Amino acid sequence: MSYVFAPAPVVTVPVEGAAERFPVHRIYCVGRNYVEHAQEMGHSGREAPFFFLKPADALLVVQPGETATLPYPDQTEDFHHEIELVVALAKGGRNIAAADALSHVYGYAVGLDMTRRDLQAQAKKQGRPWCAAKGFEHSAPIGPIKPAASVPGVESAAIWLQVNGQERQRSTVSKLIWNIAETIEHLSRLWTLAPGDLIYTGTPAGVGAVSPGEQLYGGVDGVGTLSLTVGER
Repeated sequence: MSYVFAPAPVVTVPVEGAAERFPVHRIYCVGRNYVEHAQEMGHSGREAPFFFLKPADALLVVQPGETATLPYPDQTEDFHHEIELVVALAKGGRNIAAADALSHVYGYAVGLDMTRRDLQAQAKKQGRPWCAAKGFEHSAPIGPIKPAASVPGVESAAIWLQVNGQERQRSTVSKLIWNIAETIEHLSRLWTLAPGDLIYTGTPAGVGAVSPGEQLYGGVDGVGTLSLTVGER
């Protein structure tokens, strides 16, 4: 087979303790999936879950022990952090029951859903999509994937983020409005899920802006940590 131009390389994420890498298909993100975060964004209660997508090449892979540079994006004055547990799927399907959902999980990683909050606010007011606010280059930093069997108790793990050594976000995965299995069930009603899909499961309260030169350090206990420096504008 020939192509008009060389196809882009497959986007992959390293797997902790393995030579093989995890090939990425799609990135799904869950909006407002912690009660406290929903409240700080002006909402409350157990609303029906909603989702948005990021392109696979929005990933910024951060190697273990590395502090990566997170480029400050154009067209924003309000660049926000959102620490998240990421679920990596090894099996796909449609209409997956919550009771069966965890058997589709390959592993877990620590991620950030970086957001141009001012563009998101404008889009909300105008009833427009969030693509420019959420799906830009390097908007999805991620650490290595840890196989699920190596992360017992992830459903109750602590999740946290520091900026310049000061804590900004802290919660536990148990406080997800829609837990991991329920999220997979809901997603699989809307899309045919596939091996290689990543699910950013939502962020706790405490989201806020970052500036060039600031240091971000966050993690999910038992899964890993993520370290970044915000680049110059």
